[in-house]
This record gives sequence, structure tokens and C-alpha cells, in this order.
Amino acid sequence: MMFYAYILYSKIRDRYYIGSTGNLINRLKKHNSNHPGFTGHTGDWFFVWQQSFTNQRDAAKRERQIKSWKSRIIIEKLIEVAHSQTES
Repeated sequence: MMFYAYILYSKIRDRYYIGSTGNLINRLKKHNSNHPGFTGHTGDWFFVWQQSFTNQRDAAKRERQIKSWKSRIIIEKLIEVAHSQTES
């Protein structure tokens, strides 16, 4: 089983959300459902970045690392680098 650290983006809120999971599809459905919490109520979240890991511990560690940056600029650079690598 694979685990993932990921970043979502909402155009409505113009905000990013950082998380980790073992199931990207189910997790995105949850974020886009009408639930209480940070990602609830907008329903427009989509993946802008993800990284896979072989265990949950490493995915959660990467999530905490990205959250610790507390910088939109650095997060957007991470996303930009990942997108430029997939286009090459």
C-alpha cells in the first residue's frame, strides 16, 4: 500500500491545504463534501501536488515538514518545481 503527502488548492478560498493519506481519491471526496472543518463547504478543492511513500510515517513526516514552512511562497515553489518536472 502506498501513502501520500499532498497539497490541495481552492480557487474560491485562494488557499492551500496540506495533508497525508493512504487513499487519495477517498480523501479528496471527503475534502469536497459538505463537512465541518477547514476544507468543508466550498467543494472545489483539487490536487496541485502529491508525493508517494511506502509507509504512513514518512508521508506524515513530509506533511509536517511542509506545514512547518508556513510560507505560501515556498509551497508554491514546491508545486512549480513538481509541475516543471512533469512537463519535461
